[in-house]
Amino acid sequence: MSEQQLQASKQQITNQVKDYYSNSLNSSADLKTSACCPAQAPPGYLAPLLDNIHPQIKDSFYGCGSPLPLAAEGCTVLDLGCGTGRDVYLLSQLVGETGEVIGIDMTDRPLDIARSHIDWHCDRFTYANPNMRFKKGNIENLTSCGIKDNCIDIIISNCVINLSPDKEAVFKEIYRVLKPGGELYFSDVFADRRLPANLQQHKVLLGECLGGALYQGDFDLMMRKVGLTDHRIVSKRPLTVEDKTLHALTGSTQFYSVTVRSFKLRFEPRRENYGQFARYLGTIIHSPDSFALDQQLQFKAEVPVSIDGNTAMILNHSRLAQHFKVHGETELHYGRFDARFDAPADGKLTTASTATSGSCC
Repeated sequence: MSEQQLQASKQQITNQVKDYYSNSLNSSADLKTSACCPAQAPPGYLAPLLDNIHPQIKDSFYGCGSPLPLAAEGCTVLDLGCGTGRDVYLLSQLVGETGEVIGIDMTDRPLDIARSHIDWHCDRFTYANPNMRFKKGNIENLTSCGIKDNCIDIIISNCVINLSPDKEAVFKEIYRVLKPGGELYFSDVFADRRLPANLQQHKVLLGECLGGALYQGDFDLMMRKVGLTDHRIVSKRPLTVEDKTLHALTGSTQFYSVTVRSFKLRFEPRRENYGQFARYLGTIIHSPDSFALDQQLQFKAEVPVSIDGNTAMILNHSRLAQHFKVHGETELHYGRFDARFDAPADGKLTTASTATSGSCC
Protein backbone atom coordinates (compact mmCIF):
# COMPACT_ATOMS: atom_id res chain seq x y z
CA MET A 1 0.00 0.00 0.00
CA SER A 2 1.41 3.39 -1.01
CA GLU A 3 1.71 6.25 1.48
CA GLN A 4 -1.18 8.03 -0.26
CA GLN A 5 -3.38 4.94 0.00
CA LEU A 6 -2.41 4.47 3.64
CA GLN A 7 -3.39 8.03 4.51
CA ALA A 8 -6.67 7.65 2.63
CA SER A 9 -7.42 4.46 4.58
CA LYS A 10 -6.69 6.19 7.90
CA GLN A 11 -8.93 9.12 6.96
CA GLN A 12 -11.71 6.72 6.00
CA ILE A 13 -11.56 5.10 9.44
CA THR A 14 -11.58 8.50 11.16
CA ASN A 15 -14.61 9.58 9.13
CA GLN A 16 -16.46 6.35 9.94
CA VAL A 17 -15.83 6.81 13.66
CA LYS A 18 -17.00 10.43 13.55
CA ASP A 19 -20.15 9.45 11.70
CA TYR A 20 -20.94 6.58 14.07
CA TYR A 21 -20.63 8.67 17.21
CA SER A 22 -22.38 11.66 15.66
CA ASN A 23 -25.30 9.95 13.92
CA SER A 24 -25.68 6.31 15.02
CA LEU A 25 -25.47 6.69 18.80
CA ASN A 26 -27.68 8.91 20.92
CA SER A 27 -27.18 7.01 24.17
CA SER A 28 -25.60 3.81 25.44
CA ALA A 29 -28.92 2.06 24.72
CA ASP A 30 -28.09 2.27 20.99
CA LEU A 31 -25.00 0.06 21.32
CA LYS A 32 -25.14 -3.31 19.55
CA THR A 33 -22.40 -4.95 21.64
CA SER A 34 -21.20 -4.83 25.25
CA ALA A 35 -17.64 -3.81 24.34
CA CYS A 36 -18.23 -0.15 25.19
CA CYS A 37 -20.14 -0.86 28.40
CA PRO A 38 -18.37 -1.78 31.64
CA ALA A 39 -19.69 -5.15 32.85
CA GLN A 40 -18.45 -4.53 36.37
CA ALA A 41 -19.64 -1.88 38.76
CA PRO A 42 -17.10 0.92 39.27
CA PRO A 43 -15.12 0.97 42.52
CA GLY A 44 -17.29 1.79 45.51
CA TYR A 45 -15.64 5.14 46.22
CA LEU A 46 -16.86 6.41 42.84
CA ALA A 47 -20.55 5.92 43.68
CA PRO A 48 -21.06 9.29 45.40
CA LEU A 49 -19.02 10.99 42.68
CA LEU A 50 -21.21 9.42 39.98
CA ASP A 51 -24.27 10.74 41.80
CA ASN A 52 -22.90 14.23 41.11
CA ILE A 53 -22.85 13.71 37.32
CA HIS A 54 -25.65 15.13 35.16
CA PRO A 55 -28.03 12.40 33.88
CA GLN A 56 -27.49 13.32 30.23
CA ILE A 57 -23.75 12.85 30.65
CA LYS A 58 -24.20 9.43 32.25
CA ASP A 59 -26.69 8.31 29.59
CA SER A 60 -24.21 9.20 26.83
CA PHE A 61 -21.27 7.32 28.29
CA TYR A 62 -19.39 4.75 26.21
CA GLY A 63 -16.46 3.05 27.94
CA CYS A 64 -15.10 -0.38 28.80
CA GLY A 65 -13.52 0.28 32.19
CA SER A 66 -12.86 2.71 35.02
CA PRO A 67 -9.43 4.23 34.26
CA LEU A 68 -9.62 6.69 37.15
CA PRO A 69 -6.35 6.46 39.07
CA LEU A 70 -6.06 7.15 42.76
CA ALA A 71 -3.73 9.74 44.30
CA ALA A 72 -4.70 12.34 41.69
CA GLU A 73 -5.23 15.32 44.00
CA GLY A 74 -3.88 18.52 42.46
CA CYS A 75 -2.84 16.79 39.22
CA THR A 76 -3.27 17.93 35.63
CA VAL A 77 -5.11 15.13 33.82
CA LEU A 78 -5.77 14.67 30.11
CA ASP A 79 -8.67 12.50 28.90
CA LEU A 80 -8.15 11.26 25.32
CA GLY A 81 -11.49 10.84 23.57
CA CYS A 82 -13.56 12.31 26.38
CA GLY A 83 -16.93 12.14 24.58
CA THR A 84 -19.61 13.89 26.62
CA GLY A 85 -17.24 14.13 29.56
CA ARG A 86 -18.33 11.60 32.18
CA ASP A 87 -14.77 10.69 33.16
CA VAL A 88 -13.70 14.34 32.99
CA TYR A 89 -16.35 15.26 35.54
CA LEU A 90 -15.41 12.31 37.76
CA LEU A 91 -11.74 13.29 37.59
CA SER A 92 -12.68 16.90 38.29
CA GLN A 93 -13.80 15.72 41.71
CA LEU A 94 -10.74 13.49 42.23
CA VAL A 95 -8.17 16.19 41.41
CA GLY A 96 -10.04 18.88 43.35
CA GLU A 97 -10.08 22.61 42.72
CA THR A 98 -6.28 22.78 42.70
CA GLY A 99 -6.10 20.29 39.83
CA GLU A 100 -7.20 20.51 36.21
CA VAL A 101 -8.81 18.09 33.75
CA ILE A 102 -8.67 18.55 29.97
CA GLY A 103 -10.95 16.54 27.72
CA ILE A 104 -10.04 16.03 24.04
CA ASP A 105 -12.46 14.76 21.41
CA MET A 106 -12.72 15.08 17.62
CA THR A 107 -16.54 15.12 17.42
CA ASP A 108 -18.62 18.27 17.90
CA ARG A 109 -21.85 16.78 19.22
CA PRO A 110 -20.50 15.12 22.39
CA LEU A 111 -18.28 18.14 23.08
CA ASP A 112 -21.31 20.44 22.87
CA ILE A 113 -23.11 18.27 25.43
CA ALA A 114 -20.05 18.20 27.71
CA ARG A 115 -19.59 21.98 27.62
CA SER A 116 -23.26 22.69 28.17
CA HIS A 117 -23.07 21.22 31.69
CA ILE A 118 -19.89 22.88 32.99
CA ASP A 119 -21.72 25.42 35.14
CA TRP A 120 -24.16 22.78 36.42
CA HIS A 121 -21.27 20.63 37.63
CA CYS A 122 -19.38 23.52 39.19
CA ASP A 123 -22.48 24.29 41.25
CA ARG A 124 -22.82 20.65 42.16
CA PHE A 125 -19.16 20.39 43.19
CA THR A 126 -19.29 23.81 44.91
CA TYR A 127 -16.33 24.99 42.82
CA ALA A 128 -15.82 28.74 42.49
CA ASN A 129 -14.24 28.24 39.06
CA PRO A 130 -14.26 25.37 36.57
CA ASN A 131 -11.29 23.03 36.76
CA MET A 132 -12.30 21.25 33.54
CA ARG A 133 -11.84 22.22 29.89
CA PHE A 134 -12.97 20.57 26.65
CA LYS A 135 -11.04 20.88 23.40
CA LYS A 136 -11.68 19.64 19.89
CA GLY A 137 -8.80 17.78 18.29
CA ASN A 138 -7.29 14.49 17.23
CA ILE A 139 -5.51 12.34 19.79
CA GLU A 140 -2.83 11.58 17.18
CA ASN A 141 -1.80 15.26 17.18
CA LEU A 142 -2.14 16.90 20.57
CA THR A 143 -0.04 19.88 19.46
CA SER A 144 -3.07 21.03 17.49
CA CYS A 145 -4.94 21.20 20.81
CA GLY A 146 -2.20 23.29 22.41
CA ILE A 147 -0.87 20.48 24.64
CA LYS A 148 2.83 21.20 25.22
CA ASP A 149 5.71 18.84 25.97
CA ASN A 150 6.07 17.46 29.52
CA CYS A 151 3.01 19.20 30.95
CA ILE A 152 0.58 16.43 31.95
CA ASP A 153 0.65 14.40 35.19
CA ILE A 154 -1.81 11.70 34.16
CA ILE A 155 -3.31 10.66 30.82
CA ILE A 156 -6.43 8.52 30.79
CA SER A 157 -8.52 7.07 27.98
CA ASN A 158 -11.61 4.90 28.13
CA CYS A 159 -12.13 2.63 25.12
CA VAL A 160 -10.91 5.19 22.57
CA ILE A 161 -7.37 4.35 21.42
CA ASN A 162 -8.77 1.33 19.56
CA LEU A 163 -10.70 3.80 17.38
CA SER A 164 -7.52 5.48 16.15
CA PRO A 165 -6.19 4.52 12.69
CA ASP A 166 -2.66 5.45 13.84
CA LYS A 167 -2.18 4.06 17.32
CA GLU A 168 1.60 4.48 17.31
CA ALA A 169 1.14 8.21 16.75
CA VAL A 170 -1.19 8.29 19.76
CA PHE A 171 1.37 6.63 22.02
CA LYS A 172 4.13 8.94 20.73
CA GLU A 173 2.00 11.94 21.67
CA ILE A 174 1.24 10.43 25.06
CA TYR A 175 4.96 10.06 25.75
CA ARG A 176 5.67 13.61 24.53
CA VAL A 177 3.15 15.41 26.71
CA LEU A 178 3.57 13.39 29.92
CA LYS A 179 5.81 14.88 32.57
CA PRO A 180 8.79 12.76 33.66
CA GLY A 181 7.26 10.30 36.11
CA GLY A 182 3.80 10.93 34.65
CA GLU A 183 1.36 8.10 34.14
CA LEU A 184 -0.70 6.67 31.30
CA TYR A 185 -3.73 4.85 32.76
CA PHE A 186 -6.23 3.59 30.19
CA SER A 187 -8.88 0.98 29.50
CA ASP A 188 -9.37 -0.46 26.04
CA VAL A 189 -10.38 -3.46 23.98
CA PHE A 190 -7.71 -6.02 23.11
CA ALA A 191 -7.98 -9.05 20.84
CA ASP A 192 -6.07 -12.34 20.86
CA ARG A 193 -5.11 -11.88 17.18
CA ARG A 194 -4.84 -9.27 14.42
CA LEU A 195 -8.17 -8.76 12.68
CA PRO A 196 -8.33 -8.83 8.85
CA ALA A 197 -8.60 -5.48 7.08
CA ASN A 198 -12.27 -5.88 6.18
CA LEU A 199 -13.21 -6.25 9.86
CA GLN A 200 -10.96 -3.38 10.91
CA GLN A 201 -13.01 -1.11 8.64
CA HIS A 202 -16.44 -2.62 9.32
CA LYS A 203 -18.57 0.35 10.41
CA VAL A 204 -20.31 -1.26 13.40
CA LEU A 205 -17.34 -3.34 14.60
CA LEU A 206 -15.12 -0.27 14.37
CA GLY A 207 -17.62 2.07 16.03
CA GLU A 208 -18.22 -0.37 18.88
CA CYS A 209 -14.52 -0.76 19.65
CA LEU A 210 -13.95 -4.26 18.22
CA GLY A 211 -12.64 -3.55 14.72
CA GLY A 212 -9.66 -1.59 16.02
CA ALA A 213 -8.97 -3.81 19.03
CA LEU A 214 -5.32 -3.86 20.07
CA TYR A 215 -3.36 -7.07 19.56
CA GLN A 216 -1.14 -7.57 22.62
CA GLY A 217 2.00 -8.32 20.60
CA ASP A 218 1.64 -5.16 18.50
CA PHE A 219 0.83 -3.13 21.59
CA ASP A 220 3.97 -4.31 23.40
CA LEU A 221 6.14 -3.32 20.41
CA MET A 222 4.54 0.11 20.09
CA MET A 223 4.95 0.88 23.76
CA ARG A 224 8.62 -0.05 23.74
CA LYS A 225 9.20 1.89 20.53
CA VAL A 226 7.82 5.16 21.91
CA GLY A 227 9.65 4.82 25.25
CA LEU A 228 6.94 3.40 27.55
CA THR A 229 9.00 0.32 28.23
CA ASP A 230 7.32 -1.08 31.36
CA HIS A 231 3.55 -1.39 31.38
CA ARG A 232 1.36 -3.20 33.88
CA ILE A 233 -2.03 -4.87 33.47
CA VAL A 234 -4.33 -3.61 36.22
CA SER A 235 -7.38 -5.64 35.21
CA LYS A 236 -8.54 -7.89 32.38
CA ARG A 237 -11.93 -9.42 31.61
CA PRO A 238 -13.31 -11.21 28.55
CA LEU A 239 -15.90 -9.57 26.30
CA THR A 240 -18.67 -11.35 24.44
CA VAL A 241 -20.20 -10.48 21.07
CA GLU A 242 -23.90 -11.17 21.57
CA ASP A 243 -25.13 -9.91 18.20
CA LYS A 244 -25.35 -12.99 15.94
CA THR A 245 -24.39 -11.15 12.75
CA LEU A 246 -21.32 -9.59 14.34
CA HIS A 247 -20.36 -12.84 16.05
CA ALA A 248 -20.42 -14.59 12.68
CA LEU A 249 -17.95 -12.02 11.39
CA THR A 250 -15.52 -12.18 14.33
CA GLY A 251 -15.65 -15.98 14.63
CA SER A 252 -13.40 -17.42 17.34
CA THR A 253 -11.58 -14.14 18.02
CA GLN A 254 -11.51 -13.48 21.76
CA PHE A 255 -11.84 -9.88 22.90
CA TYR A 256 -10.87 -8.47 26.30
CA SER A 257 -11.38 -5.26 28.21
CA VAL A 258 -7.97 -4.44 29.68
CA THR A 259 -6.87 -1.62 31.96
CA VAL A 260 -3.17 -0.76 31.65
CA ARG A 261 -0.84 1.63 33.44
CA SER A 262 2.61 2.82 32.41
CA PHE A 263 4.94 5.56 33.63
CA LYS A 264 7.29 7.87 31.76
CA LEU A 265 10.52 6.73 33.40
CA ARG A 266 13.84 5.28 32.24
CA PHE A 267 13.27 1.66 33.10
CA GLU A 268 15.59 -1.29 32.72
CA PRO A 269 14.64 -3.67 29.88
CA ARG A 270 13.77 -6.37 32.40
CA ARG A 271 12.61 -6.37 36.00
CA GLU A 272 15.75 -6.92 38.04
CA ASN A 273 16.17 -7.96 41.66
CA TYR A 274 18.13 -5.68 43.99
CA GLY A 275 16.68 -7.04 47.23
CA GLN A 276 14.40 -4.02 47.62
CA PHE A 277 11.20 -3.77 49.63
CA ALA A 278 8.42 -1.21 49.77
CA ARG A 279 5.82 -0.29 52.38
CA TYR A 280 2.54 1.39 51.49
CA LEU A 281 1.88 4.10 54.07
CA GLY A 282 -1.92 3.91 53.82
CA THR A 283 -2.19 7.59 52.92
CA ILE A 284 -4.07 7.45 49.60
CA ILE A 285 -7.61 8.77 49.91
CA HIS A 286 -10.25 6.11 49.14
CA SER A 287 -7.69 3.31 49.63
CA PRO A 288 -6.26 3.43 53.17
CA ASP A 289 -5.94 -0.33 53.69
CA SER A 290 -4.25 -1.41 50.47
CA PHE A 291 -3.11 -0.28 47.03
CA ALA A 292 -2.88 -2.41 43.88
CA LEU A 293 -0.18 -1.28 41.47
CA ASP A 294 -1.19 -3.95 38.99
CA GLN A 295 -3.12 -7.20 38.73
CA GLN A 296 -0.56 -9.16 40.72
CA LEU A 297 1.20 -6.64 42.95
CA GLN A 298 -0.89 -5.43 45.86
CA PHE A 299 0.41 -3.62 48.91
CA LYS A 300 -1.28 -3.82 52.29
CA ALA A 301 -0.72 -0.82 54.49
CA GLU A 302 2.57 -0.99 56.43
CA VAL A 303 3.37 -4.54 55.24
CA PRO A 304 6.78 -4.80 53.48
CA VAL A 305 6.59 -6.28 49.98
CA SER A 306 9.56 -7.33 47.84
CA ILE A 307 9.79 -5.37 44.60
CA ASP A 308 11.90 -5.26 41.45
CA GLY A 309 14.04 -2.32 40.41
CA ASN A 310 11.48 -0.92 37.95
CA THR A 311 8.75 -0.97 40.57
CA ALA A 312 11.10 0.81 42.98
CA MET A 313 11.61 3.48 40.34
CA ILE A 314 7.84 3.97 40.01
CA LEU A 315 7.39 4.24 43.76
CA ASN A 316 10.32 6.64 44.12
CA HIS A 317 9.83 8.91 41.09
CA SER A 318 6.12 9.26 40.39
CA ARG A 319 3.27 10.97 42.23
CA LEU A 320 3.00 7.74 44.29
CA ALA A 321 6.32 8.49 46.03
CA GLN A 322 4.69 10.38 48.90
CA HIS A 323 2.60 7.31 49.71
CA PHE A 324 5.39 4.70 49.82
CA LYS A 325 8.64 4.03 51.62
CA VAL A 326 11.14 2.11 49.51
CA HIS A 327 13.94 0.27 51.34
CA GLY A 328 17.19 -0.45 49.58
CA GLU A 329 19.25 0.86 46.68
CA THR A 330 20.70 -0.82 43.60
CA GLU A 331 24.31 -1.50 44.64
CA LEU A 332 23.77 -5.24 44.98
CA HIS A 333 22.17 -7.19 42.16
CA TYR A 334 20.55 -10.62 42.69
CA GLY A 335 19.66 -11.37 39.06
CA ARG A 336 16.31 -11.25 37.34
CA PHE A 337 13.31 -10.63 39.55
CA ASP A 338 11.61 -14.00 39.18
CA ALA A 339 11.00 -14.83 42.83
CA ARG A 340 9.82 -12.98 45.90
CA PHE A 341 12.07 -12.59 48.89
CA ASP A 342 10.74 -12.54 52.41
CA ALA A 343 10.85 -9.21 54.19
CA PRO A 344 12.23 -9.30 57.74
CA ALA A 345 9.62 -9.04 60.47
CA ASP A 346 10.84 -5.60 61.53
CA GLY A 347 10.52 -4.27 57.97
CA LYS A 348 14.21 -3.34 57.77
CA LEU A 349 16.20 -4.27 54.71
CA THR A 350 18.64 -7.13 55.04
CA THR A 351 20.49 -9.15 52.44
CA ALA A 352 17.76 -11.39 50.99
CA SER A 353 18.73 -15.03 50.95
CA THR A 354 15.47 -16.93 51.39
CA ALA A 355 13.17 -17.07 48.36
CA THR A 356 9.60 -18.21 48.10
CA SER A 357 8.11 -19.42 44.86
CA GLY A 358 5.93 -17.15 42.76
CA SER A 359 6.66 -14.28 40.43
CA CYS A 360 6.01 -10.62 40.95
CA CYS A 361 4.34 -9.89 37.67
